[in-house]
Amino acid sequence: MTHSVKLDILSDPICPWCYIGKTHLDKALAAVPNHPFVIEWHPFQLNPDMAAEGMDRREYLERKFGGKDGAVKAYAPVVEHAENAGLSIDFEGMKRTPNTLDAHRLIHWAGIESKQDEAVDALFQAYFVEARDIGDHEVLADIADGIGMDAAVVLKLLKSDADREDIRNRDAHSRQMGVNSVPTYIVANQHAVPGAQPPELWQKVIGEIMSHVETSSAD
Repeated sequence: MTHSVKLDILSDPICPWCYIGKTHLDKALAAVPNHPFVIEWHPFQLNPDMAAEGMDRREYLERKFGGKDGAVKAYAPVVEHAENAGLSIDFEGMKRTPNTLDAHRLIHWAGIESKQDEAVDALFQAYFVEARDIGDHEVLADIADGIGMDAAVVLKLLKSDADREDIRNRDAHSRQMGVNSVPTYIVANQHAVPGAQPPELWQKVIGEIMSHVETSSAD
């Protein structure tokens, strides 16, 4: 029997590198079905100070990257890596950059029902492929419904302050620990792996963990 190894992933549903990174990781995990990882997703907001209603995406990018040319330049490698990973991202269709606190609350609640991975996938799909506003409560309830959660309960929770403070505190805690970009992967509570790593790297990591476990079981 393979010993399980915790893989904690800090990510934001509007981070294209997180989407690309998950696609790479999923590819590696599919190649090694008996992999040892037990995965948990953790909140990290790229824009913790974003207004609750979000903002116009073009304005946001130009402000962040110092004008239109800066934004285009910053996104060129994203487009290239997304295409290489087989992903199509509807950058033209994406009109708003949302505040992701509520999306993180949904991922947290999905985790209670063992549906975290499905929630993360559905949020990436909604934002990057369908260009939906994942800061909108109705959109989030619809996403919840799509993965078998109770949309009415989710909507009620979203309208409350449930777990809002907890998400903010967990995000702040990660920053205090030195995380300043996502995705960040933490293997077995000790090794931090930053960035959207290729599937080959993950297969190598999985191979090393499994041979290490086999060696120690043989002792």
